[in-house]
Amino acid sequence: MRSSIPTFRKNLLKWYARDRRLLPWRLPAGATTSIDPYHVLLSELMLQQTQVKTVIPYFERFINQLPTIQSLAEADEQTVLRLWQGLGYYSRARNLQKAAQKIVREFADSFPQDLDDLQKLPGVGRYTAGAIASIAFNRRAPIVDGNVARVICRLDAIKDDPKSREVNSRLWTRADELVPKLNPGEFNSAMMELGALICTPRNPSCVVCPVREACEARALGIEKLIPIRKVRKANPIEKRIVHVIERGGKFLFEQRPMTGRWAGMWQFITRESKDDLFKPIKKLGELKHQLTHRSYEFEVWRSKLKGEVAGRWVTIEESESIALPKPHVTIRSWLSEAAQAASAKTK
Repeated sequence: MRSSIPTFRKNLLKWYARDRRLLPWRLPAGATTSIDPYHVLLSELMLQQTQVKTVIPYFERFINQLPTIQSLAEADEQTVLRLWQGLGYYSRARNLQKAAQKIVREFADSFPQDLDDLQKLPGVGRYTAGAIASIAFNRRAPIVDGNVARVICRLDAIKDDPKSREVNSRLWTRADELVPKLNPGEFNSAMMELGALICTPRNPSCVVCPVREACEARALGIEKLIPIRKVRKANPIEKRIVHVIERGGKFLFEQRPMTGRWAGMWQFITRESKDDLFKPIKKLGELKHQLTHRSYEFEVWRSKLKGEVAGRWVTIEESESIALPKPHVTIRSWLSEAAQAASAKTK
């Protein structure tokens, strides 16, 4: 880094106080109150693999229905999954509730402040623990997420893979050197905000960067080459057949296994291949769903059931109260729109 650490901190915090985004889980500049650690935990788990603009309405809806760590701990799991529905990576939602239950059970409803205790909570690793400790409790703790890793790599012109064990260890050491004793939460938030708004993965806005004079990569003209980008492998494609089965205005849903992808959630009857138990009548459409490491292609049919299948018969309206994977939410919307169109024709 090309400037002193105190100068770097000063310039970064000055920019953050002026240009920070006003987000529902963040205190405004100059606030004298402390932030609820539950809000920090919830937002950090939601923001994993998910963009801020997507998370905002989910966060607001979640807090509106489950406003305290106690209410989350006591909630029905299906309620938690339904509030999370559409965010994906549902293990985050389950870990969130397990963490709440552990806090209520073992910490007498009081959020732990110690880094070691925080990392004992389900779903809370070193980064999330550091975020909670520094932002909610003003404890000096480093954090390294994707944004912070990119910022440090460019500041120090680190050309190697930030996900390698050696470089990752170096990034945590550097983050610990940078974070101040005074207002560590503001500093950590500023580092993340810098990576999100200015020091972006492609085409960083170096001209308006508040700490550009400290950046080794910019001085060398290699800021766009850092961090190194690995070529991603093509995701495998998994095909599924979805059978939409209706009787008397109700549709048949089945619950997924309690382990694995979309564990415990409900779906229209879905099979990997043709099954003689179902007679396809009319094709409703096809849809694709992209996950991090695989892709799904769903072929959706109105079908007749020729035997018995375990499940629940519910109306479209009743299905709003159960958690569905995103592809099945889309299918439900098709059915709802078709019913509305049919109703309009009869008027």
